Amino acid sequence: MSATTFEGLKSVAAEAGLAPAPIEPPKPRIDAQGRSYATGKRKTAVARVWIKRGKGKITVNGKDQKEYFGRAVLQMIIKQPLVTADRSGQFDIDCTVSGSGPSGQAGAVRHGIARALTFFEPELRPVLKKAGFLTRDSRVVERKKYGRKKARRSFQFSKR
Repeated sequence: MSATTFEGLKSVAAEAGLAPAPIEPPKPRIDAQGRSYATGKRKTAVARVWIKRGKGKITVNGKDQKEYFGRAVLQMIIKQPLVTADRSGQFDIDCTVSGSGPSGQAGAVRHGIARALTFFEPELRPVLKKAGFLTRDSRVVERKKYGRKKARRSFQFSKR
């Protein structure tokens, strides 16, 4: 299709009143209590995350995040989206997480926080997307197959 044909189509569409609607930026998704909600997943862990403006308190399953995630690495993983978006200490975060182990749960909370931040402030999406926090890590444990010792390991071969 040549450029002149395209211009002709645009003018015909404009005459018919079919001009394309301007793309408007996404609106924040905030409930009546001033919170944004998102679900984060990693391995078999599922985290439900609510964020609202506050002093930076992070609660996981009713406990402080330092009490729930004892290892410093897991605490760092949870805070990564806030640090990347330069919003640490500005939001109170309340999470309920279940399934998997501590590492999977921390990854699920991180994913949920990043998604909730994009719902609260849609302009943060490019920053969090570039850092890879909005992508769900789809790696899960491979199931065990019949006739095998584990998922891929066979029984030891015996010639005699």
